[in-house]
Amino acid sequence: MNVNQTNRREFMKTVGMGAAALAVSKGFLSCGGKGRAPNIVFIMTDDHAAHALSCYGSRINRTPNLDRIADEGMRFDNCFCTNAICAPSRAVILTGKYSHLNGVIDNRKRFDSSQQAFPKLLQSAGYQTAMIGKWHLKTDPTGFDYWNILPGQGQYYNPDLIEMGERKRHTGYVTDIITDIALDWLKQRNTAKPFCLMYQHKAPHRNWMPGPEHLTLYDDVDIPEPDNLFDDYATRSRAAFEQEMTIDRHLYPVWDLKLAGVAEDEPNLMKAWQAAFDRMTDEQKKAWNAAYDPKNKKFRDAKLEGKDLVRWKYQRYIKDYLRCVASVDDNVGRLLDYLDVAGLAENTIVVYTSDQGFFLGDHGWFDKRFMYEESLRMPLLLRYPARIKPASANDALISNIDFAPTFLSLCGQQIPADMQGESLQPLLAGNIPGDWRDSIYFHYYEYPAWHMVKKHYGIRTKRYKLMHFYDDIDAWELYDLKTDPGEMKNVYADPEYADIVQMLMTDLKQLQQKYGDTEAMQSMP
Repeated sequence: MNVNQTNRREFMKTVGMGAAALAVSKGFLSCGGKGRAPNIVFIMTDDHAAHALSCYGSRINRTPNLDRIADEGMRFDNCFCTNAICAPSRAVILTGKYSHLNGVIDNRKRFDSSQQAFPKLLQSAGYQTAMIGKWHLKTDPTGFDYWNILPGQGQYYNPDLIEMGERKRHTGYVTDIITDIALDWLKQRNTAKPFCLMYQHKAPHRNWMPGPEHLTLYDDVDIPEPDNLFDDYATRSRAAFEQEMTIDRHLYPVWDLKLAGVAEDEPNLMKAWQAAFDRMTDEQKKAWNAAYDPKNKKFRDAKLEGKDLVRWKYQRYIKDYLRCVASVDDNVGRLLDYLDVAGLAENTIVVYTSDQGFFLGDHGWFDKRFMYEESLRMPLLLRYPARIKPASANDALISNIDFAPTFLSLCGQQIPADMQGESLQPLLAGNIPGDWRDSIYFHYYEYPAWHMVKKHYGIRTKRYKLMHFYDDIDAWELYDLKTDPGEMKNVYADPEYADIVQMLMTDLKQLQQKYGDTEAMQSMP
């Protein structure tokens, strides 16, 4: 692999697209009808794993409205994040640059909102832009004509939102409210201009509080368990043992499992739970208690222990998670229906993704952060009738650094030379160009911190994944994804894979050099 070669895509970035894009964009923005620039609706959830979408083969739920985007567009089967945690992924998506360059390496950093981002570039080209929902970057949004965001993580019930600097309380469920605001903005926008709407949900983020319409969904079924719910981490490094995100030991009884009146959490979490519950109206509290009190009594009477208790925790966790996903699916359906009724569907690029993946009991875990597959993989669905055949799929290796270049190129705009991603535009016909990347690079930094996942970086190809855990540890893991898709056997020390290790080490160093990741380069052997 020669990652340093100047290929066709780099040439188009730095030379060819400049003048052409400017000419095209001026024409698009000055005319109507079929020649008009496309609109963008970018839909993002928080922590929605690809294996909880039925279009990706979920065996635990159905997502008919999200599936509609795939059915009418393209499903990307190998989309991965560069850093599996919320704020860093959002910063990467906005800037098209890795965390070490955009400055948001973890959730503790503030996003420098003065830096280049694709919404600013579209705004300067004549697009009207809006950011509605979860922002989670510690600074006010810039590059948007309108913004209305959740403060921090936001609340599920009766949330506050900050509208252009003014904080307001809203009555209702957060997923419904964000959709209401997005639809209102679409209806009131300037119809003479193309638009870019970033429509971003809190759900299904922890602590997974379902909406009123889904409080009893799945009550009468058992959700299938992952095969490795009781993973013993044999062959893996200390990193797998020393995390703090197990279904067994790290879900809080009240905050996570909704066992109010049955158990107690630490004082600060009890206060947080009480504050969240107190936000509810009397009607909302009545519906909540009617749903959870009988289930909690049944749990208390069962006096579960050992693996039976772990299985119960899994069921409570995954059902609440999927109930939150169901609200997202319903509301995405509302937005898609509006695009149809308003005559906007044909010329609007609709994108669905999540900021990273999530462990749904896989390896006995919840949360994300690791480079293991369930956390690394992002769902990505893209509907654009003018360019994409319905029910298409593509398995090229792509990453969230590619989103910004893609949106710019599809809108006829120049891709800045310092963006590190590639436009997905050549993939939309269902093909993979011969010079497309054959590996992706990942780097996670947030340690020591919540969930205690070690710092690590790595490379993933179509078949192999090599990871290096560093800082207070020096451990390597290698997985053959063809023979071991569940990543249960670390073969780094297996002599049969010695040549593969050397090849991946070389490629890993080249990627670090290409992307300018000096911290990782310093920890390499």
